[in-house]
Amino acid sequence: MKVLYNDGHVDECPADEVTHVVRHSAAHIMAQAVKRLYPEADFAYGPATDNGFYYDIDLPEGQKISEEDFPAIEAEMKKIVKENLKFQVFELPRAEAIALMEERGEKYKVEHIGDLDEDARITFYQQGEYIDMCVGPHLTYTKALKAFKLTGVSGAYWKGDKDNKMLTRVNGTAFATKEELDEHLRLLEEAKKRDHRKIGREMDIFMMRDEAPGFPFFLPNGMILKNELLSYWREIHHKAGYVEISTPQIMSKHLWETSGHWDHYKDNMYSTVIDDEEYCIKPMNCPGGVLVYKSRPHSYRELPIRAGEIGLVHRHEMRGALHGLFRVRCFNQDDAHLFVRPDQLTDEIVGVVNLIDSVYQKFGFTYHLELSTRPEDSMGSDEDWERAEAGLREALERLGKEYVVNEGDGAFYGPKIDFHLEDSLGRTWQCGTVQLDFQMPLNFDLEYTDADGSKKRPIMLHRVCFGSIERFIGILIEHFAGKFPTWLAPCQVKVLPVSEKSRDYALEVTAKLDAAGIRAVCDERDEKIGYKIREARNIDRPPYMLILGEQEVEAGNISVRDRSNETHAAELDEFIASVREEIATRR
Repeated sequence: MKVLYNDGHVDECPADEVTHVVRHSAAHIMAQAVKRLYPEADFAYGPATDNGFYYDIDLPEGQKISEEDFPAIEAEMKKIVKENLKFQVFELPRAEAIALMEERGEKYKVEHIGDLDEDARITFYQQGEYIDMCVGPHLTYTKALKAFKLTGVSGAYWKGDKDNKMLTRVNGTAFATKEELDEHLRLLEEAKKRDHRKIGREMDIFMMRDEAPGFPFFLPNGMILKNELLSYWREIHHKAGYVEISTPQIMSKHLWETSGHWDHYKDNMYSTVIDDEEYCIKPMNCPGGVLVYKSRPHSYRELPIRAGEIGLVHRHEMRGALHGLFRVRCFNQDDAHLFVRPDQLTDEIVGVVNLIDSVYQKFGFTYHLELSTRPEDSMGSDEDWERAEAGLREALERLGKEYVVNEGDGAFYGPKIDFHLEDSLGRTWQCGTVQLDFQMPLNFDLEYTDADGSKKRPIMLHRVCFGSIERFIGILIEHFAGKFPTWLAPCQVKVLPVSEKSRDYALEVTAKLDAAGIRAVCDERDEKIGYKIREARNIDRPPYMLILGEQEVEAGNISVRDRSNETHAAELDEFIASVREEIATRR
């Protein structure tokens, strides 16, 4: 595929950039179509994204775009594609660029130019009557756009600032071929079926209420799921030499000023006043963990100290950004803070990466690693940052794991390794992380006594496996479509009597399962067995159903239906032993 670069030359597009260029060009073609249909529309940002593209649009009073308008917009886009308009590029000095955008009524583009560096090149791409300020690259002709689809509409503040005007964001996606688009749309449909909010309601896992926006309620089935995850977490961390602590929900604002969180994070923090002093509800667990370390002297022999905490944290999110369990205002973070000597650093990072790797393998996730380096808004010396980044690189190289460098995306106190896991639909989620921190030990004057009696400063590692427990549960719901592994399933066995004649036997079987530590529920309703099976399969989603009729009563055995929908006869004791073994090994 040939593409047009912003210096005017045309070249073959690298294979790994084709989709991005196609989507970027689709955004311009969509904007042109919208402008034809809504001549008074003003355009803000319109980038390509990992999942498609969008354009933020300012519509005149009384006009709106909804999904009902998509067929008309897509039809106009197809018309532009058929016109086979040539993409052209040109560059203007700043004053001329501003004049052009003012002449065309593009007030958001004028403001955008004002945000650019004084020496920035300002380039424009044009197809037909449409001109957009852009760095490119783009397709050479509109006819090269083969496959696209508008996917949604929402609101978005200009520059993401709630004090600015709310714009209309139109989302779409595009691919180089129709086959790729069809597969993507198929996955989107599958994602809708797996939506954790829908399944969470159906399976009574969690609920959200207007009385507590962004603060999830976990229902009995959700607590089973959550507690099983936490039991697993505690078991593997105990084996890995971690101790568990718990720190307060509310601590003095002075603590957060010392840690650096107040300066870097205060807009996302909730605060209150106690005894005329300002306190903060913790958005992070780390300062509390630091205070636990600082509570008594430490010898070099004690290090490394690995202190885990499943801490409830609160972070302010804009209401419009809230999304089920994926974006909430309070969640449990499965933190751990490791205090290590410099000579232990690489070994500890390797141990953490291996531990997180084992967790993701347990759930069938694949993942890739990113090394995130120093952000602009950071604290600490250049020397400390160089040492920290070198330490993480050394650990990754010892592990022999491939990784990509994500420049400038580290935490304000140190670089990090992020785990981006891939679910069953091919979507990626950033969950696990290992963050190296020289700053907090310095800010809190942490020490240990070395072998020669001198005082040394430990290095601090922050790390999580699940990340937000709530978010991880949402990911698991969609990954498994609610069909959890037996050890996690809220209902492990659904017992279904065929009729009233087998009800007593079904209750006896349920009682034996329960006594064996297996979560079993008996459906005693006077409903047809086909209905009970369909409901169990679509709502409870248990790993096993036991279908018990008069034949099973007479034989004193059971009919087992698993998720393959195959049914076979079995002895109850053997079934119980098999399920118990499956639960114990967390298969």
